[in-house]
Amino acid sequence: MFQLSDTRKIGTLLVSLGVFFFFLGILLFFDSKLLAMGNIMFLVGFTFLSGMRRSLHFFGLYGDNLKDRWIKRGRGIITFLGGIMLVMSGWAVIGIFVELFGILNLFGTFFPLVFSVLRTVPIIGTFLNLPVVAPVIDRISGKTSASMV
Repeated sequence: MFQLSDTRKIGTLLVSLGVFFFFLGILLFFDSKLLAMGNIMFLVGFTFLSGMRRSLHFFGLYGDNLKDRWIKRGRGIITFLGGIMLVMSGWAVIGIFVELFGILNLFGTFFPLVFSVLRTVPIIGTFLNLPVVAPVIDRISGKTSASMV
């Protein structure tokens, strides 16, 4: 069976708690303290999950081809970290939207994979395959009608 190291277990817990506090902060009318705590937990958990070197490499601060990575991900990195700074400084609503824009720019290429995996989950997949929802999900994930079989 697949075993997780202790740092990855801690990272999974911190990422999960970060997402929980993030959504709780949104539900409680953009409470900036909960949003900031969720952002910090998410970033620390991401670092624990992937490791320090890979995290720095992902955010374009370490490794080879720094210029190419900044050209590719610079807008997403700046808006994501700028949104976190806005949330921490008390501008929660504006910070969330800036941060979500950064998340879409950074992780946008993963959404087709996420949607294809979610379509295989029993309850969520049934909802995502409804005739009303499926074209919207296909448009978001970038599928064309010719590639859908």
